[in-house]
Amino acid sequence: MFIISSKNMLLKAQRKGYAVPAFNIHNLETLQVVVETATEMRSPLIVAGTPGTFSYAGKGNIVAIAADLAREHNLPLAIHLDHHEVLNDIEAKVFAGVRSVMIDGSHYAFEENVRVVKEVVDFCHRYDASVEAELGRLGGVEDDLVVEGKDALYTHPEQAHEFVTRTGIDSLAVAIGTAHGLYTAEPKLDFERLAEIRARVDVPLVLHGASGLPEHDIRKAIDLGICKVNVATELKIAFSDALKTYFIQHPKANDPRHYMQPAKVAMKEVVRKVIHVCGCEGQL
Repeated sequence: MFIISSKNMLLKAQRKGYAVPAFNIHNLETLQVVVETATEMRSPLIVAGTPGTFSYAGKGNIVAIAADLAREHNLPLAIHLDHHEVLNDIEAKVFAGVRSVMIDGSHYAFEENVRVVKEVVDFCHRYDASVEAELGRLGGVEDDLVVEGKDALYTHPEQAHEFVTRTGIDSLAVAIGTAHGLYTAEPKLDFERLAEIRARVDVPLVLHGASGLPEHDIRKAIDLGICKVNVATELKIAFSDALKTYFIQHPKANDPRHYMQPAKVAMKEVVRKVIHVCGCEGQL
């Protein structure tokens, strides 16, 4: 099996000044796209799934397909639990072979967030699984996660240091003005806050909500310490738009081996762009 922890790939990214993309996948076709494209570009790869994705596709299916693709392409990759919240659910997926976990306790008060995250870290580290947690709270919508703008909170640099020290996490997702889903206006990222967090925290930093961000903002965030960039909505839109267009042009189409191809091609272009922006091409 070529399913690995994300810890060492993010530490390497931190040393060398690039970011590793985490692409949210949903099925066979989306897994194929990200693995094949990362292989072509010799890029490190994290494939991410929300609880909804794992419920839809099945944890055993995702792990088995990803592991087979990793062997076929000789590409070690991390399967990452994106925005998971329940310890028993995380345990079951780690036992199934997942080695990269995001425990999202960002909706709790600080002390409860620390307690929940520390419990997950203690479990995951026994099985060589890396742990990401979030301090602060991104607005927007991702899967079943909905955070109203008024509830979005920025990460406090001093709190970030305490949070990392007390929990023992391997990476920290920061809230600096990004949001899940697509932006209705150009976001204004707090790069000064990011630099302050980087100065106080040693672990790799994670940027959620990268879909639709200007490329120069992503590159600047990487320059200031972001080592993992999450992309979800942009992939889904490219895939579904191309699929809908195909059916409009071919209303009698009924063979998924044919109608899935243009959707995969469209998604691949987004994956290629993100890898290029992250600066991780050739970093295997």
